[in-house]
Amino acid sequence: MTDAPRQLRLVVEVDDIDQALAFYRDALGLPEIAAFQGDGDARVAILDAGRATLELANAAQKRMIDEVEASGQPSPRIRVAFEVEDAAGVTRRLEGAGATLVASPVETPWRSLNARLDAPAQLQLTIFQELDGEEHVVGGADVLDG
Repeated sequence: MTDAPRQLRLVVEVDDIDQALAFYRDALGLPEIAAFQGDGDARVAILDAGRATLELANAAQKRMIDEVEASGQPSPRIRVAFEVEDAAGVTRRLEGAGATLVASPVETPWRSLNARLDAPAQLQLTIFQELDGEEHVVGGADVLDG
């Protein structure tokens, strides 16, 4: 399909852009690929988050994921998930940078290590690490995150 999207960009309004940059760029490690300023203190920074996917889950699946990752604590309608090499280490680093731990890293049935954090910009994050280094296929569908 030649007219398929080439990039997924999640645009988030933040109250404190410097705090958000310190967390997402500096602590999480998302490289800044562009930044622009405009009139009236208008600022935007575009951070590279690697490969983007859109994970669509119905309510039952969302509840199941919440049960596995966060002992049933419900997540918001939109949650941002980042794949990392060391979920436990990144979780500790992000806590030190101001995130609030929702759930410590837990091994999921789909063989990833997932943690939940409430982060700046009013986003809930899943930090996940694939334990066998492969994407998972369950019932014909790729499972990349919990």
